[in-house]
Amino acid sequence: MSQSVFLVAAESSGDALGADLAQALKERDPGIALIGVGGPLMAEQGIVSRADISGLSVLGFFDGLLAYERVKRAVADTVKAIIDVRPDVVVLIDSWGFTLRVALGVRAAAPHIKLVKYVGPQVWASRPGRARTLAGTVDHLICIHDFEAPFYEPFGLACTVCGHPALGRFKPGDGAAFRARQGFEPGDKLILVLPGSRPAEIRRIGPTLWRAAELLDRDRANIRLVVVAARSVRDAVVGQAPPAARIVDEREKEDAFAAATVALAASGTVTTEVALQGVPLIVGYRLGWLTWAAARAFLFRGKFATLMNVAADAEVVPELLQTRFTPENVAAAAAPLLDDEAAREEQVRRQDEALAQMGRGGQPAAEIAADAVLTILRA
Repeated sequence: MSQSVFLVAAESSGDALGADLAQALKERDPGIALIGVGGPLMAEQGIVSRADISGLSVLGFFDGLLAYERVKRAVADTVKAIIDVRPDVVVLIDSWGFTLRVALGVRAAAPHIKLVKYVGPQVWASRPGRARTLAGTVDHLICIHDFEAPFYEPFGLACTVCGHPALGRFKPGDGAAFRARQGFEPGDKLILVLPGSRPAEIRRIGPTLWRAAELLDRDRANIRLVVVAARSVRDAVVGQAPPAARIVDEREKEDAFAAATVALAASGTVTTEVALQGVPLIVGYRLGWLTWAAARAFLFRGKFATLMNVAADAEVVPELLQTRFTPENVAAAAAPLLDDEAAREEQVRRQDEALAQMGRGGQPAAEIAADAVLTILRA
């Protein structure tokens, strides 16, 4: 009888991680049975979701309250699916609040099932007490950074460090080919706008990024605006983008990233993906005011939000958060990167150094994670 692994992902970033992990597991053990809850990318790997995760990509505490009933149903459906299947190992991917509730439900109903968390909460930035909570709930953590493991050592949770997933799935983009397909001229300067992967992010962050891009366009010739839109949020992105902007499907993202002169991006995994293509970027983020006030008062303790800055312990990438996140500030930070080749090269050099500290060039994260899961499965 084949052994089984149940993968749980609640939003698009976790779906991508789950798909990569599923592929790596199948390559190592073609006989393994993979079941799960996830999205379209995991479905492409043969994992048909056993619970509905649509609408779970909420942003912030108060948005979470509004989605509480939907989340509660999805948790219950996911726990039931796991108990019905009785897998040997459950891998809970990212999405701290959702996966913690699933873990608690599974632990209460079937304590013999091994639980693995893939990507832990950002305990170095906020609420370090989550390390104790996680250690008391799961059997193993697969985390991204070396500096995470010491948070869990006092509580006896074994950790495997896999490196940043974006580093392992990096594919060099063809910027010249993208420019040719889009009919851009060699002297055109491309401003890449990346407003996020969640509807709430796009609502709060998109208008500021677009206004900044328009300010930069107003004072310069040969500016082109490009936005890469995931399928799940394409309509929201199209509704915000100015008529002159080129809307690009995410299947072309590597080429679009490589073609850009500068990127204006919401904080998230995409910042690492853009930096890997050798493009300088400005990062911005805004939460709802009540969520932000709560975070600053009680939760957030980190110096930086962008992982490259966290790794370097310096503001390698300009990040403009909350009150500093205005069109004028974003445009002012981006202007030298558009106008001065030396400034672009210097920021890219510093970004490359930060990427090296994050593990650039090592074994893909999905492969390390798959090896850890199989070790636990066979223990």
